[in-house]
Amino acid sequence: MPAAQPSNFKRFVEVGRVVLLNSGPQAGQIAVIAEIIDHNRAIIDGPTTGVPRQAFPYRYVTLTPFVLTKLPHAAGSGVIRKQLEKEGTVERWNKSSWAQKRAAIEKRRSLNDFERFSVMLAKKSRRDTVRKAIKKASA
Repeated sequence: MPAAQPSNFKRFVEVGRVVLLNSGPQAGQIAVIAEIIDHNRAIIDGPTTGVPRQAFPYRYVTLTPFVLTKLPHAAGSGVIRKQLEKEGTVERWNKSSWAQKRAAIEKRRSLNDFERFSVMLAKKSRRDTVRKAIKKASA
């Protein structure tokens, strides 16, 4: 019998998995899976991000690559808070390129008309400077 092949999947629904919420009032926040209810829902908790402890469907969360190590099943908010702070998970999330892209998109969406105009002028200026530098270098 051939040996079992390793799985291509790296992110599993598991206790301690950090998830990104895609729906509801806390959309865009991260939370931690504290307990698995069934194949459709889990209890999530985000004591440091303002997400209350609640049952949440898997279809409205995205699994992140971050996992809290050695988190016991059905851990309370205090235990989760201590583990998050000890491992610096929220800081690691904020430094990740995924979170930075989401923040940049959100900032872009919140600009008013004049700020969008200023961004356009800055882009034109940068583009012109680059174009002149390339022309000078190639000549």
